[in-house]
Amino acid sequence: MAAERSIAVPLTARRSVVVISDWIEDGADAVSVPDQAGDRGGPPPLYAVTGALGTGAVGPVDDVTGGYLERLPLALVAAGIVEQAEIWHHWRGASEPHFRQENRVLARRAFRIDADERCRRSTAMEAFVRQFGAPHILVVLGLGVPRSLLKLCGNSLIIYNSIDAPALRVAHEISECFDLVLTGAEWQSEAVRRRHPGMDTLVLPIGPEFAAIDQFRPLGIEKDVDLIYVAAAQPYKRHDILFDALDRLPRDVRAICVFGYGEDAEALRGRAEALALSIEFVGPPGVPFDEVNRLMNRARFGVVCGVDDGAPAILTEYMLAGLPVLANAELSCGLQFIVPETGMTATAQGFAEAIATMRHTASNYRPRDVVLERWTWPHSVARLGAIVARLRDAKQQQLSEGSLA
Repeated sequence: MAAERSIAVPLTARRSVVVISDWIEDGADAVSVPDQAGDRGGPPPLYAVTGALGTGAVGPVDDVTGGYLERLPLALVAAGIVEQAEIWHHWRGASEPHFRQENRVLARRAFRIDADERCRRSTAMEAFVRQFGAPHILVVLGLGVPRSLLKLCGNSLIIYNSIDAPALRVAHEISECFDLVLTGAEWQSEAVRRRHPGMDTLVLPIGPEFAAIDQFRPLGIEKDVDLIYVAAAQPYKRHDILFDALDRLPRDVRAICVFGYGEDAEALRGRAEALALSIEFVGPPGVPFDEVNRLMNRARFGVVCGVDDGAPAILTEYMLAGLPVLANAELSCGLQFIVPETGMTATAQGFAEAIATMRHTASNYRPRDVVLERWTWPHSVARLGAIVARLRDAKQQQLSEGSLA
Protein backbone atom coordinates (compact mmCIF):
# COMPACT_ATOMS: atom_id res chain seq x y z
CA MET A 1 0.00 0.00 0.00
CA ALA A 2 2.85 2.42 0.73
CA ALA A 3 4.14 2.00 -2.82
CA GLU A 4 0.67 2.79 -4.18
CA ARG A 5 0.39 5.96 -2.10
CA SER A 6 3.70 7.22 -3.42
CA ILE A 7 2.29 7.61 -6.94
CA ALA A 8 -0.23 10.29 -5.95
CA VAL A 9 0.38 13.42 -8.02
CA PRO A 10 0.28 17.02 -6.71
CA LEU A 11 -2.97 18.95 -6.70
CA THR A 12 -3.63 21.61 -9.33
CA ALA A 13 -2.66 25.18 -8.51
CA ARG A 14 -6.24 26.40 -8.80
CA ARG A 15 -8.93 24.86 -6.65
CA SER A 16 -10.66 22.49 -9.03
CA VAL A 17 -13.31 19.79 -9.24
CA VAL A 18 -13.53 17.00 -11.82
CA VAL A 19 -16.68 14.93 -12.20
CA ILE A 20 -16.11 11.61 -13.99
CA SER A 21 -19.32 10.71 -15.73
CA ASP A 22 -21.07 7.37 -15.56
CA TRP A 23 -21.49 7.47 -19.36
CA ILE A 24 -19.34 5.93 -22.06
CA GLU A 25 -19.65 8.01 -25.22
CA ASP A 26 -19.40 6.36 -28.63
CA GLY A 27 -18.29 9.39 -30.64
CA ALA A 28 -21.39 9.71 -32.79
CA ASP A 29 -21.93 13.43 -32.22
CA ALA A 30 -18.50 14.54 -31.14
CA VAL A 31 -16.79 17.88 -31.37
CA SER A 32 -13.21 16.78 -31.96
CA VAL A 33 -10.08 18.79 -31.40
CA PRO A 34 -7.59 17.66 -34.07
CA ASP A 35 -3.90 18.31 -33.57
CA GLN A 36 -4.48 19.48 -29.99
CA ALA A 37 -6.05 16.48 -28.35
CA GLY A 38 -5.31 13.11 -29.84
CA ASP A 39 -5.99 10.66 -27.07
CA ARG A 40 -4.89 13.05 -24.31
CA GLY A 41 -8.33 14.61 -23.90
CA GLY A 42 -7.86 18.08 -25.41
CA PRO A 43 -6.04 21.26 -24.45
CA PRO A 44 -4.75 21.88 -20.92
CA PRO A 45 -7.38 22.63 -18.28
CA LEU A 46 -7.82 26.30 -17.41
CA TYR A 47 -6.82 25.52 -13.84
CA ALA A 48 -3.40 24.40 -15.11
CA VAL A 49 -2.72 27.42 -17.36
CA THR A 50 -0.81 30.09 -15.50
CA GLY A 51 -2.52 33.45 -15.83
CA ALA A 52 -5.35 32.09 -17.99
CA LEU A 53 -7.96 33.70 -15.77
CA GLY A 54 -5.82 36.18 -13.89
CA THR A 55 -5.33 35.75 -10.16
CA GLY A 56 -7.72 35.15 -7.32
CA ALA A 57 -11.31 33.96 -7.48
CA VAL A 58 -13.20 33.94 -10.76
CA GLY A 59 -16.16 35.83 -9.30
CA PRO A 60 -19.72 34.76 -8.58
CA VAL A 61 -21.40 32.10 -10.70
CA ASP A 62 -25.18 32.27 -10.56
CA ASP A 63 -26.07 30.12 -13.55
CA VAL A 64 -26.24 26.71 -11.89
CA THR A 65 -28.21 24.88 -14.56
CA GLY A 66 -28.04 21.78 -16.74
CA GLY A 67 -28.33 18.10 -15.88
CA TYR A 68 -27.07 16.38 -12.76
CA LEU A 69 -23.55 16.23 -14.23
CA GLU A 70 -23.33 20.01 -14.53
CA ARG A 71 -25.22 21.27 -11.49
CA LEU A 72 -23.01 19.74 -8.79
CA PRO A 73 -19.69 21.16 -10.05
CA LEU A 74 -21.27 24.52 -10.92
CA ALA A 75 -22.72 24.72 -7.41
CA LEU A 76 -19.26 24.08 -5.96
CA VAL A 77 -17.91 26.98 -8.03
CA ALA A 78 -20.83 29.23 -7.12
CA ALA A 79 -20.24 28.54 -3.43
CA GLY A 80 -16.55 29.41 -3.73
CA ILE A 81 -15.42 25.91 -2.78
CA VAL A 82 -13.54 25.54 -6.08
CA GLU A 83 -12.65 27.90 -8.93
CA GLN A 84 -12.76 25.62 -11.98
CA ALA A 85 -14.74 22.55 -12.95
CA GLU A 86 -14.52 19.85 -15.58
CA ILE A 87 -16.69 16.90 -16.56
CA TRP A 88 -14.84 13.90 -17.98
CA HIS A 89 -16.31 11.14 -20.11
CA HIS A 90 -14.94 7.84 -21.28
CA TRP A 91 -14.77 7.50 -25.06
CA ARG A 92 -14.88 4.73 -27.60
CA GLY A 93 -15.21 4.83 -31.35
CA ALA A 94 -13.14 5.83 -34.34
CA SER A 95 -13.38 9.62 -34.01
CA GLU A 96 -11.20 11.71 -31.75
CA PRO A 97 -12.21 12.38 -28.13
CA HIS A 98 -13.69 15.82 -27.74
CA PHE A 99 -13.10 18.93 -25.68
CA ARG A 100 -15.69 21.64 -25.17
CA GLN A 101 -15.47 24.78 -23.06
CA GLU A 102 -19.01 25.17 -21.74
CA ASN A 103 -18.45 28.54 -20.06
CA ARG A 104 -15.70 30.40 -18.22
CA VAL A 105 -15.61 27.94 -15.32
CA LEU A 106 -16.81 24.62 -16.79
CA ALA A 107 -15.29 22.42 -19.50
CA ARG A 108 -16.14 18.95 -20.78
CA ARG A 109 -13.62 16.52 -22.21
CA ALA A 110 -13.39 12.84 -23.12
CA PHE A 111 -10.64 10.22 -22.93
CA ARG A 112 -10.35 7.08 -24.99
CA ILE A 113 -11.12 3.96 -22.99
CA ASP A 114 -8.64 1.10 -23.16
CA ALA A 115 -10.08 -1.48 -25.50
CA ASP A 116 -8.68 -4.48 -23.66
CA GLU A 117 -9.87 -3.49 -20.21
CA ARG A 118 -13.04 -4.88 -18.62
CA CYS A 119 -13.21 -1.95 -16.24
CA ARG A 120 -13.40 1.64 -17.42
CA ARG A 121 -9.69 2.24 -17.54
CA SER A 122 -8.24 5.01 -19.67
CA THR A 123 -4.47 5.29 -19.73
CA ALA A 124 -5.03 8.59 -21.56
CA MET A 125 -6.96 9.94 -18.57
CA GLU A 126 -4.25 8.80 -16.19
CA ALA A 127 -1.54 10.41 -18.35
CA PHE A 128 -3.53 13.67 -18.32
CA VAL A 129 -3.64 13.66 -14.51
CA ARG A 130 0.10 12.97 -14.33
CA GLN A 131 0.78 15.89 -16.66
CA PHE A 132 -1.56 18.53 -15.22
CA GLY A 133 -2.15 17.46 -11.64
CA ALA A 134 -5.02 16.01 -9.64
CA PRO A 135 -8.17 18.02 -8.91
CA HIS A 136 -8.82 19.18 -5.39
CA ILE A 137 -12.16 17.35 -5.48
CA LEU A 138 -12.76 14.27 -7.62
CA VAL A 139 -16.39 13.14 -7.98
CA VAL A 140 -16.81 9.61 -9.33
CA LEU A 141 -20.21 8.43 -10.53
CA GLY A 142 -21.81 5.11 -11.33
CA LEU A 143 -19.59 2.22 -12.33
CA GLY A 144 -16.51 4.11 -11.29
CA VAL A 145 -12.90 4.18 -12.42
CA PRO A 146 -9.94 1.87 -11.79
CA ARG A 147 -7.92 1.94 -8.60
CA SER A 148 -4.88 3.16 -10.52
CA LEU A 149 -6.59 6.48 -11.29
CA LEU A 150 -7.85 6.90 -7.74
CA LYS A 151 -4.34 6.32 -6.43
CA LEU A 152 -3.00 9.00 -8.78
CA CYS A 153 -5.61 11.29 -7.20
CA GLY A 154 -4.70 10.21 -3.68
CA ASN A 155 -4.23 13.84 -2.63
CA SER A 156 -7.72 14.74 -3.88
CA LEU A 157 -10.88 14.57 -1.84
CA ILE A 158 -12.65 11.67 -3.57
CA ILE A 159 -16.46 11.62 -3.54
CA TYR A 160 -18.61 8.81 -4.95
CA ASN A 161 -22.28 8.64 -5.93
CA SER A 162 -23.75 5.51 -7.48
CA ILE A 163 -26.66 7.34 -9.26
CA ASP A 164 -28.62 4.10 -8.86
CA ALA A 165 -30.31 1.85 -6.33
CA PRO A 166 -27.20 -0.14 -5.27
CA ALA A 167 -25.25 1.98 -2.80
CA LEU A 168 -21.88 0.89 -4.20
CA ARG A 169 -21.61 -0.29 -7.79
CA VAL A 170 -17.86 -0.84 -7.58
CA ALA A 171 -15.52 -3.43 -6.10
CA HIS A 172 -14.18 -3.20 -2.54
CA GLU A 173 -10.69 -2.27 -3.72
CA ILE A 174 -12.19 0.75 -5.51
CA SER A 175 -14.63 1.91 -2.85
CA GLU A 176 -12.00 1.81 -0.11
CA CYS A 177 -10.33 4.77 -1.86
CA PHE A 178 -13.36 7.04 -1.35
CA ASP A 179 -13.37 9.77 1.28
CA LEU A 180 -17.11 10.43 1.10
CA VAL A 181 -20.07 8.57 -0.39
CA LEU A 182 -23.19 10.52 -1.29
CA THR A 183 -26.25 8.32 -1.00
CA GLY A 184 -29.91 8.55 -1.94
CA ALA A 185 -31.38 7.09 1.24
CA GLU A 186 -30.31 6.09 4.73
CA TRP A 187 -30.38 2.38 3.86
CA GLN A 188 -27.68 3.08 1.28
CA SER A 189 -25.54 4.84 3.88
CA GLU A 190 -25.90 1.80 6.13
CA ALA A 191 -24.79 -0.46 3.27
CA VAL A 192 -21.67 1.68 2.76
CA ARG A 193 -20.80 1.54 6.44
CA ARG A 194 -21.23 -2.23 6.50
CA ARG A 195 -18.60 -2.52 3.79
CA HIS A 196 -16.38 0.27 5.12
CA PRO A 197 -16.94 0.92 8.84
CA GLY A 198 -16.23 4.54 9.66
CA MET A 199 -16.47 5.83 6.08
CA ASP A 200 -18.20 9.19 5.80
CA THR A 201 -21.59 9.20 4.07
CA LEU A 202 -24.14 11.90 3.39
CA VAL A 203 -27.71 11.40 2.16
CA LEU A 204 -27.52 13.93 -0.65
CA PRO A 205 -28.55 12.49 -4.04
CA ILE A 206 -27.07 14.89 -6.56
CA GLY A 207 -29.99 14.79 -9.02
CA PRO A 208 -32.88 16.06 -6.89
CA GLU A 209 -30.78 17.84 -4.24
CA PHE A 210 -28.84 20.11 -6.60
CA ALA A 211 -31.96 21.45 -8.28
CA ALA A 212 -31.64 24.52 -10.51
CA ILE A 213 -33.95 27.24 -9.21
CA ASP A 214 -35.51 28.48 -12.46
CA GLN A 215 -34.58 25.86 -15.03
CA PHE A 216 -37.98 24.32 -14.31
CA ARG A 217 -40.70 26.79 -13.33
CA PRO A 218 -44.43 27.44 -13.64
CA LEU A 219 -45.48 29.05 -16.93
CA GLY A 220 -49.16 29.65 -16.26
CA ILE A 221 -50.25 27.83 -19.41
CA GLU A 222 -53.32 25.66 -19.85
CA LYS A 223 -53.31 22.24 -18.17
CA ASP A 224 -54.52 20.09 -21.06
CA VAL A 225 -53.29 16.71 -19.76
CA ASP A 226 -53.53 15.04 -16.39
CA LEU A 227 -50.05 13.67 -15.82
CA ILE A 228 -46.54 13.47 -17.23
CA TYR A 229 -43.78 10.88 -16.87
CA VAL A 230 -40.30 12.06 -17.87
CA ALA A 231 -38.13 8.95 -17.82
CA ALA A 232 -35.86 6.91 -20.05
CA ALA A 233 -37.59 4.21 -22.08
CA GLN A 234 -35.91 1.48 -20.07
CA PRO A 235 -37.37 -1.38 -18.02
CA TYR A 236 -36.28 -0.11 -14.60
CA LYS A 237 -38.40 3.02 -15.03
CA ARG A 238 -41.46 0.72 -14.85
CA HIS A 239 -43.74 2.33 -17.41
CA ASP A 240 -45.76 -0.87 -17.13
CA ILE A 241 -47.07 0.29 -13.74
CA LEU A 242 -48.34 3.52 -15.31
CA PHE A 243 -49.84 1.75 -18.32
CA ASP A 244 -51.58 -0.87 -16.14
CA ALA A 245 -53.06 1.94 -14.04
CA LEU A 246 -54.22 3.92 -17.07
CA ASP A 247 -55.81 0.80 -18.51
CA ARG A 248 -58.04 0.63 -15.42
CA LEU A 249 -59.11 4.29 -15.73
CA PRO A 250 -61.47 6.09 -18.11
CA ARG A 251 -59.85 6.97 -21.43
CA ASP A 252 -60.30 10.68 -20.75
CA VAL A 253 -57.32 10.42 -18.38
CA ARG A 254 -54.55 11.88 -20.53
CA ALA A 255 -50.80 11.53 -20.13
CA ILE A 256 -47.49 12.55 -21.69
CA CYS A 257 -44.45 10.26 -21.71
CA VAL A 258 -41.13 11.97 -22.45
CA PHE A 259 -38.19 9.74 -23.40
CA GLY A 260 -34.69 11.17 -23.51
CA TYR A 261 -33.32 7.80 -24.62
CA GLY A 262 -33.98 4.11 -24.18
CA GLU A 263 -34.47 0.90 -26.07
CA ASP A 264 -38.14 0.35 -25.12
CA ALA A 265 -39.65 3.42 -26.79
CA GLU A 266 -41.26 1.65 -29.74
CA ALA A 267 -42.54 -1.22 -27.62
CA LEU A 268 -44.14 1.23 -25.19
CA ARG A 269 -45.78 3.14 -28.02
CA GLY A 270 -47.09 -0.14 -29.40
CA ARG A 271 -48.52 -1.22 -26.05
CA ALA A 272 -50.24 2.13 -25.50
CA GLU A 273 -51.81 1.91 -28.95
CA ALA A 274 -52.96 -1.65 -28.36
CA LEU A 275 -54.62 -0.62 -25.09
CA ALA A 276 -56.07 2.57 -26.64
CA LEU A 277 -54.48 4.68 -23.90
CA SER A 278 -54.55 8.47 -24.17
CA ILE A 279 -50.78 9.00 -24.10
CA GLU A 280 -48.76 11.54 -26.07
CA PHE A 281 -45.17 10.39 -26.61
CA VAL A 282 -42.15 12.67 -27.02
CA GLY A 283 -38.72 11.28 -27.99
CA PRO A 284 -36.27 9.77 -28.14
CA PRO A 285 -34.16 11.70 -28.83
CA GLY A 286 -34.63 14.02 -25.91
CA VAL A 287 -35.75 17.63 -26.12
CA PRO A 288 -34.15 20.74 -24.56
CA PHE A 289 -34.84 21.67 -20.94
CA ASP A 290 -37.13 24.55 -21.93
CA GLU A 291 -39.32 22.16 -23.91
CA VAL A 292 -39.39 19.64 -21.06
CA ASN A 293 -40.49 22.48 -18.79
CA ARG A 294 -43.27 23.45 -21.22
CA LEU A 295 -44.46 19.86 -21.42
CA MET A 296 -44.48 19.60 -17.63
CA ASN A 297 -46.56 22.75 -17.42
CA ARG A 298 -49.25 21.17 -19.54
CA ALA A 299 -49.79 18.53 -16.83
CA ARG A 300 -51.45 18.67 -13.43
CA PHE A 301 -48.95 16.34 -11.76
CA GLY A 302 -45.89 14.22 -12.45
CA VAL A 303 -45.32 10.53 -11.78
CA VAL A 304 -42.30 8.42 -10.83
CA CYS A 305 -42.99 4.70 -11.29
CA GLY A 306 -39.63 3.04 -10.71
CA VAL A 307 -38.69 0.69 -7.88
CA ASP A 308 -35.02 -0.26 -8.34
CA ASP A 309 -34.02 3.31 -9.11
CA GLY A 310 -31.80 5.91 -7.56
CA ALA A 311 -33.33 9.18 -6.41
CA PRO A 312 -34.23 10.61 -9.83
CA ALA A 313 -33.63 14.31 -10.47
CA ILE A 314 -37.10 14.56 -11.96
CA LEU A 315 -38.62 14.45 -8.47
CA THR A 316 -37.68 18.04 -7.67
CA GLU A 317 -37.75 19.14 -11.31
CA TYR A 318 -41.46 18.37 -11.45
CA MET A 319 -41.96 20.23 -8.20
CA LEU A 320 -40.08 23.31 -9.36
CA ALA A 321 -42.38 23.41 -12.40
CA GLY A 322 -45.27 23.54 -9.93
CA LEU A 323 -46.30 19.88 -10.23
CA PRO A 324 -46.96 17.64 -7.24
CA VAL A 325 -45.62 14.12 -7.63
CA LEU A 326 -47.21 10.69 -7.41
CA ALA A 327 -44.37 8.25 -6.68
CA ASN A 328 -44.22 4.51 -6.36
CA ALA A 329 -44.32 3.72 -2.65
CA GLU A 330 -41.59 1.12 -3.25
CA LEU A 331 -39.12 3.54 -4.86
CA SER A 332 -35.69 2.58 -3.50
CA CYS A 333 -34.30 6.10 -3.11
CA GLY A 334 -35.94 9.51 -3.05
CA LEU A 335 -39.13 9.07 -1.06
CA GLN A 336 -37.85 11.72 1.36
CA PHE A 337 -38.87 14.30 -1.24
CA ILE A 338 -42.51 13.21 -1.09
CA VAL A 339 -44.03 15.06 1.86
CA PRO A 340 -47.67 16.12 2.38
CA GLU A 341 -47.03 19.43 0.61
CA THR A 342 -45.31 17.93 -2.46
CA GLY A 343 -47.29 14.82 -3.40
CA MET A 344 -48.27 11.29 -2.45
CA THR A 345 -47.14 7.70 -2.85
CA ALA A 346 -49.01 4.58 -3.91
CA THR A 347 -48.19 0.96 -4.54
CA ALA A 348 -48.40 -0.42 -8.05
CA GLN A 349 -51.75 -1.96 -7.10
CA GLY A 350 -53.07 1.41 -5.92
CA PHE A 351 -51.63 3.57 -8.70
CA ALA A 352 -54.90 3.88 -10.63
CA GLU A 353 -56.81 5.08 -7.58
CA ALA A 354 -54.02 7.53 -6.73
CA ILE A 355 -54.08 8.96 -10.26
CA ALA A 356 -57.83 9.44 -9.99
CA THR A 357 -57.36 11.23 -6.67
CA MET A 358 -54.58 13.51 -7.88
CA ARG A 359 -56.60 14.58 -10.92
CA HIS A 360 -58.83 16.43 -8.46
CA THR A 361 -56.38 17.40 -5.70
CA ALA A 362 -53.26 18.48 -7.59
CA SER A 363 -53.95 22.16 -6.99
CA ASN A 364 -53.94 21.63 -3.22
CA TYR A 365 -50.16 21.09 -3.02
CA ARG A 366 -47.34 23.67 -2.92
CA PRO A 367 -44.38 21.74 -4.35
CA ARG A 368 -42.28 24.63 -5.68
CA ASP A 369 -42.35 26.50 -2.39
CA VAL A 370 -41.16 23.43 -0.49
CA VAL A 371 -38.30 22.72 -2.91
CA LEU A 372 -37.15 26.34 -2.73
CA GLU A 373 -37.20 26.10 1.06
CA ARG A 374 -35.29 22.80 1.28
CA TRP A 375 -33.67 21.28 -1.79
CA THR A 376 -32.34 23.73 -4.33
CA TRP A 377 -28.59 23.79 -4.89
CA PRO A 378 -27.74 26.58 -2.38
CA HIS A 379 -29.13 24.44 0.46
CA SER A 380 -27.39 21.29 -0.74
CA VAL A 381 -24.00 22.82 -1.49
CA ALA A 382 -23.96 24.33 2.00
CA ARG A 383 -24.43 20.85 3.49
CA LEU A 384 -21.80 19.37 1.18
CA GLY A 385 -19.40 22.24 1.74
CA ALA A 386 -19.39 21.72 5.48
CA ILE A 387 -18.39 18.07 5.27
CA VAL A 388 -15.91 18.79 2.45
CA ALA A 389 -14.16 21.36 4.63
CA ARG A 390 -13.90 18.89 7.51
CA LEU A 391 -12.62 16.06 5.35
CA ARG A 392 -10.21 18.32 3.47
CA ASP A 393 -8.70 19.55 6.75
CA ALA A 394 -8.33 15.97 7.96
CA LYS A 395 -6.68 14.92 4.71
CA GLN A 396 -4.30 17.87 4.77
CA GLN A 397 -3.33 16.89 8.31
CA GLN A 398 -2.58 13.37 7.10
CA LEU A 399 -0.52 14.73 4.21
CA SER A 400 1.48 16.97 6.48
CA GLU A 401 2.27 13.95 8.61
CA GLY A 402 3.42 12.07 5.55
CA SER A 403 0.81 9.33 5.80
CA LEU A 404 -0.68 9.75 2.30
CA ALA A 405 1.54 11.22 -0.38
